[in-house]
Amino acid sequence: MLTSDDPKYQSGDALSPEDAPPGAIISPDTRRAQRVPPGQARTRKWPVLHWAGVPEVPTKQWTLEVRGLVDRPLTLSWDEFRSLPRVKVFADFHCVTRWSRLSNVWEGVSTREILNRCGAKPQARFALPLGYDDGWTTNLPLEHFLAEDALFADTHDGEPLSADHGGPVRLIIPQLYAWKSAKWVKGIELSADDRPGLWEEGGYHDRGDPWLEERFRE
Repeated sequence: MLTSDDPKYQSGDALSPEDAPPGAIISPDTRRAQRVPPGQARTRKWPVLHWAGVPEVPTKQWTLEVRGLVDRPLTLSWDEFRSLPRVKVFADFHCVTRWSRLSNVWEGVSTREILNRCGAKPQARFALPLGYDDGWTTNLPLEHFLAEDALFADTHDGEPLSADHGGPVRLIIPQLYAWKSAKWVKGIELSADDRPGLWEEGGYHDRGDPWLEERFRE
């Protein structure tokens, strides 16, 4: 349980984009006058939620595979991933369970950097993130996967991403609900057709825009 003594606990007001680290990409939603979407409440903690157990993925065994409708399929080791150009992203984080953690600083490799190394075929329209946790998948239109503030993150607020929060690497898609930010990510598959992921098959919304309260399919 997080307490006020925990470094992940946020005291005081949320940081503004002007407080972001120099050179950080600023997620556009952090510039809204009201940063907490409808039906959400700010949390100062960082709750831990997942659908199954927490997989143990040593960095020596971790890989990231990009497959499907790409010109050059790619598999990166941990060292290869860490050697790529890195970005920082200042973003808010909205869980479908109605809490929002504001002013996160993520660091890692942008989704655009990864895909530039693979080349997307013209017919590619969707990305399907794949997780190490018992076959987890979720679905994303390619435009959201390639948003400027989207990245594969391995640090959060200056610390290595813990296993509870999706480490060693998780996908971060700040402008959608957090279930789209797949934990323990191990791959991405590009496709021409939309294929619902695990929670989407269970009734969650295909897109998941928190500002439109797209929690569930109607």
